Amino acid sequence: MAILGNRNLLRARDGHEAHVSFAELFFDLIYVFAVTQLSHRLLGNLTLLGALQTLVLWFAVWLGWQYTCWVTNWFDPETLPVRLLLFGVMLVGLFMAASIPGAFGARGLVFAGCYAAIQIGRTLAVVLHLGPRHALAPNFRRILGWTCIAGLFWIAGGLSSGSPRLLLWTVAVGGEYIAPMIGFWLPGLGRSRTAEWTIEGGHLAERCQLFVIMALGESILVTGATISHTLQWQAPVIAAGLVTFVGSLAMWWVYFDTGSKAGSAAIAQARDPGRVGAYFHYIHVLIVGGVIVSAVGNELVIAHPAAPTSQTAIAVLLGGPVLYLFGNGLYKTVVYGRFPLSHIAGLASLCALALFARLSELLPAGVVVMLVLIIVAAWESLSRRTGERIGSAR
Repeated sequence: MAILGNRNLLRARDGHEAHVSFAELFFDLIYVFAVTQLSHRLLGNLTLLGALQTLVLWFAVWLGWQYTCWVTNWFDPETLPVRLLLFGVMLVGLFMAASIPGAFGARGLVFAGCYAAIQIGRTLAVVLHLGPRHALAPNFRRILGWTCIAGLFWIAGGLSSGSPRLLLWTVAVGGEYIAPMIGFWLPGLGRSRTAEWTIEGGHLAERCQLFVIMALGESILVTGATISHTLQWQAPVIAAGLVTFVGSLAMWWVYFDTGSKAGSAAIAQARDPGRVGAYFHYIHVLIVGGVIVSAVGNELVIAHPAAPTSQTAIAVLLGGPVLYLFGNGLYKTVVYGRFPLSHIAGLASLCALALFARLSELLPAGVVVMLVLIIVAAWESLSRRTGERIGSAR
């Protein structure tokens, strides 16, 4: 951990927005792989138990990325020590992501060990670099305590199997996810306050936006790969590919055309930027999770366009967009101060569709989902532009 021995590794806070570095983009490639592994795992385990297991793994993947994102918000990834730290996390993350398909099988200890090594090792490196007197040191000492406690549950889960593993890992991931909400409070170490988290808002917002792009890109890859692996390109397959692509395009439009641009300003102008930044991370786990589930739904529609819809297929086909719209609604509530009416209408439409989807085949159901997403995207885009014109006229 001596790689952080240099004392000049913190980002300069000079009033200029800190942009995402190429080292961070390279680091994110591991998480592209992890997202692909998660969607494939869910596709192969479309049961309630499989969904719960994939959810726990997704939270772990997100937390590993999220905590690293906060570190690079404070520490400059253009410096050699921080870059080497990123690459070390990246290496361990590669094996963690590779073990996802067998995480609840023979490779559970591999997944748990890699995840715990990432969380504890990265935080310990920061604590050793900061020393005892730096303003950020108490916060990272508390984080280290929580990651060590969670690490015990991860390893214990990796050594067990079946239901005990799921239970132990749920406790571990829940503790790490809830810990920031209570300021990483620990006996003897006190509590962190979000006002002390002097984050760079533009950088944090951009990092979240790039993860959404990665997830949407993975859904496009799923669409292309599924079409490619289809032996006969008949009209239903081509139509399904078109529907899923347009649906992904609408999902991009919902997020990037009306919400992402104001994200940086929302953090920068907030009285408590750290709290808003934390909201961003809590909310984006829903947004990206919705994209992952939607990718599974896309693959089902392309692979079996004429198949009747089962309850499992409906849960995936509608559950992904519901998660995505709900997460986007919360995101825009943080940014704009209100939950968009367009998203409420979209969520209501998808819930109503669930009542009738069993009467349809997969492709027609996918078409309706696509139309709902298009309407939400167009409605929100027009509403936002109208509001901006009225505001500028005043």
